[in-house]
Amino acid sequence: MKNIFLSAALLIAGMNLLGQTPATNDTLRKDALNVYMEATDYFRKEIPYINYVRDIRDADVYIISSSQQTGSGGKEFSYFILGQKKFQGMKDTVRFVSSADDTEEQIRTGQVRMIKQGLMRYVLMTPLSKNIDIRYTEPLSETVNTDKWNSWVFSSSLSGMLNGQKSYNTNQIFGSLSARRITSDWKIDLDVDYNLNLDKFIIEGEEITSINNGRSFEALVVRSLGEHWSYGGEIEIESSTYSNYKLKITAMPGIEYDIFPYSESTRRQLRLLYKAGYQYQSYMDTTIYDKLQENLWGHQFSAAYEVVQKWGSIDLSAYWFNYLHDFSKNNLSLNGSFSVRIAKGLSLQMGGGASIIHDQLSLVKGGATTEEILLQRKELATQYRYFTFFGLSYTFGSIYNNVVNPRFGGSSGGMTISIN
Repeated sequence: MKNIFLSAALLIAGMNLLGQTPATNDTLRKDALNVYMEATDYFRKEIPYINYVRDIRDADVYIISSSQQTGSGGKEFSYFILGQKKFQGMKDTVRFVSSADDTEEQIRTGQVRMIKQGLMRYVLMTPLSKNIDIRYTEPLSETVNTDKWNSWVFSSSLSGMLNGQKSYNTNQIFGSLSARRITSDWKIDLDVDYNLNLDKFIIEGEEITSINNGRSFEALVVRSLGEHWSYGGEIEIESSTYSNYKLKITAMPGIEYDIFPYSESTRRQLRLLYKAGYQYQSYMDTTIYDKLQENLWGHQFSAAYEVVQKWGSIDLSAYWFNYLHDFSKNNLSLNGSFSVRIAKGLSLQMGGGASIIHDQLSLVKGGATTEEILLQRKELATQYRYFTFFGLSYTFGSIYNNVVNPRFGGSSGGMTISIN
């Protein structure tokens, strides 16, 4: 056994010696721009003329990224590039907008292109600038074609799942239709959704069937009033076997104020929203309040705070709702998450949420059967809900992280840049 271990050690040492290459002149590499960002192997391959460092304090430039949904169903990726050390005071913002039908390859190619453009003025101040070649590849027309759709985007989806075994099977169907028009002055969002869940169980020769379905139509219309104010309203029509709604109609106009300008929404937001309106509720079964239908008035207030900085990110929201006929019928929800860099290589992520619930007017008077409770087919009485999560990560070693080696798997071949 001793000889086997000795032979293995000699073999590994020999392979290590064979893998070594003569010292090369690394002047260009050591003088390359040090950049701090979360990057996949694809980014490292496509932008090889920078050093990807592990800690923000070792960087000449750091990149903060964020993304948000666009009206067309795609995403707007924003990259905030900030210089430090000899680049102190320099900062840039570049954006890439994907469309709903872009492939993963198109999205990551567009992301890389925008980051290259944003980093160029920093790279030009390094010795590597002599090897940079800038080209423009697409000819420009002299005119811009008129958008025949007038900024409207339509989408639809239909999906299903079948799953089963000898004593159990489940069928699920989901469908949706949407129409959106997003401009600087208007936001119009129309959605129709349908879902069906059918479960069958065979227990001791007896077949038990459980069905749950829901349908909804939502319409949101918002008008801009400048960089801080907006007003609008939403209408929702729905039915749900889970929540005992035969028909529920909600109409809620509202007004919103953002402490920060809306143009900075990808970096920071502090939005205050107030809505008030009418609800008509018709129930499938008699409720715990002996109602089969009722007309209600209510109002709600919500606040949302989001910020992305080099030390991390924070996302907080609060929501309050109560019915005007009885202020004891209310709902308070708090949610939050944050990611923070504690020290070099050490990061902490935490979050959670909680709700105090006193507005379950639609609960079925007779309660739920054992099967409905286990399958979560009926909404159950509760005075609270909560969830939480946390994570801690620590990395140490070389400050450089430039090399990509996909051999034997283990490649981080995704496309997402995390918010730091």
